[in-house]
Amino acid sequence: MTATPGSGWREAGHADEVVAAAVARLAAAGCVAAPEEAAAFLSAAPDELTLEAWLQRREQGEPQPWITGTVVFCGLRLHVTPGVFVPRAQTQDLARRAAALLPEQGCAVDLCTGIGAIAAHLRAQVPTSHVVGVDVDPRAAACARRNGVPAVAADLAAPLRRPGPAVDVVTAVAPYVPTDELEVLPSDVQRYEPRHALDGGADGLALVRRVVAEASRLLRRDGWLLLEVGGDQDQVLAPTLATHGFDVAEAWYDDDGDLRGVAARATGPRANSGATR
Repeated sequence: MTATPGSGWREAGHADEVVAAAVARLAAAGCVAAPEEAAAFLSAAPDELTLEAWLQRREQGEPQPWITGTVVFCGLRLHVTPGVFVPRAQTQDLARRAAALLPEQGCAVDLCTGIGAIAAHLRAQVPTSHVVGVDVDPRAAACARRNGVPAVAADLAAPLRRPGPAVDVVTAVAPYVPTDELEVLPSDVQRYEPRHALDGGADGLALVRRVVAEASRLLRRDGWLLLEVGGDQDQVLAPTLATHGFDVAEAWYDDDGDLRGVAARATGPRANSGATR
């Protein structure tokens, strides 16, 4: 690609050539969504020199949102700080499901909030709701606040232990990749993305189980917990959910039939039935 600055570099004919070249380079570098990434780079780059520098960084494996500084999630353009876990496209399904369960004037807690993507969608879809994000990484919590989400840096729901309003919805994309499967992740993910946001322990559910326990304390009776999981983790997690008073576990899958998440309702004795809105 010739890095030529100028105001006309996005003109129809030339832009098509630039995109085609960018797609080819990104595909050769192993990017699985090369057309989408090329389009994102083209729309964000102020000039072709910048685009060239960005493509070189991406070819080295740096995540595209870290380079452009933004990601689109459920139609929202959100800020992304380098070093913070990038929300995945499949997580949008969880966010939309959670928004459908959050009532007007309701309360939601997004654990492991990252950049606050799920929480930002909840706030946008249910403006009268109260939504809080929590992440152990201070950089992530700061990024979430920049995205308009009230967020704190803490270990799961530690700052929410005092009695307060009943929580209607708890969401979490906790790390759920089994430790011995990290090595099969794409090389750029292994090289750049924070391990603490990926490594879920021996069976991938070490932190997820803690999330279930915290959610059982926070949620009102009949409140909902939505978790992103994969493989057969819905079945593995079922005893933990039952122990903490959850039933009506509903799993959802992507178009390829792969498990993407589970929603569980808090109805048992561990549900936070004493809290009031």
